[in-house]
Amino acid sequence: MWVAGVDGCRAGWIAALMKVGNPASGRIAVVPDLAAIVDAPERPAIVAVDIPIGLPDRTRGSGRVPEQLVRPLLGQRQSSVFAIPSRRAVYAADYGQACALALATSDPPRKVSRQGFGLFPKIREADALLRARPALIERVVEVHPELAFWALNGGRALDLPKKVKGTPYEPGMRLRRALLKHSGLLADSLIASPPPKGAAGDDLLDALAGLTVALDLATGGGQSFPHPPGRDAHGLPVAIWTLGSPP
Repeated sequence: MWVAGVDGCRAGWIAALMKVGNPASGRIAVVPDLAAIVDAPERPAIVAVDIPIGLPDRTRGSGRVPEQLVRPLLGQRQSSVFAIPSRRAVYAADYGQACALALATSDPPRKVSRQGFGLFPKIREADALLRARPALIERVVEVHPELAFWALNGGRALDLPKKVKGTPYEPGMRLRRALLKHSGLLADSLIASPPPKGAAGDDLLDALAGLTVALDLATGGGQSFPHPPGRDAHGLPVAIWTLGSPP
C-alpha cells in the first residue's frame, strides 16, 4: 500500500510518496495539480494534504471547528492555522469581493487576510476535485504540518518557527528534520533530499510531515480534530488529522 503527504508549492503541489513498511521506496514529486497525485501510478490509498477540506456556509468565531481546536495546542505556531471563511468567500472573484462575502457570512464579521486569500485557488482545486469525485473522500484527508510536528514532538508545541519574515529559518528547519528522523518512519535520504525545482525546502518538510500522518493512518493510527469529523453541506469531511501517538 502506498500513501502520500502533500503540500502546495510554487509549481503546484509537492508530494512525498512511500510504500508502507518500506522507507527505501520513498520518492518526491512536484506536479501541477492534485489529481495527478491521487491518480499517480502508485495509487496512494491515503493522501494527506495540507489544505482545508470541507468549507462552511457560515463561520462562527475564529474559523472552522478544526482550526479552533488545533490552535491552542500549537503555542507560538498557532498563527499558522488560518481561519477559513465561507465557501462563498473562498470562491470569490477577487480579494475585495472575498472580504465582502466573508464579512456577510461570519459571526462576528471577519475579513480575509491577504495570506489566507493566497490559498484560495488551491482550496478551490481540492474542493472541486472531491465534490466531482466523491469516492476520493475515503482517500484524501486534511492535515496541518505544525500539528504533525506537535505529535512527533510528543504532544508539545515547537518553540522555533520554520520561517522568519518569509525566509527559511535554519534552526527551525533543522528541528523539524530531526523530529522526522527520530520518528523512524522515513529514510534519512528522503529527509535530506533537496527540494525539487518549483518547491522550497519548507514545502518539502511539510509534505514529509503529511507523509508521517498518512503512514500512521495506514497502520490503524491517527487522530482527528474534531473526533469524529464533521461534514459540510456537500458531505465533505471537516477535520484536521495528525498522528495518533508519537512513533
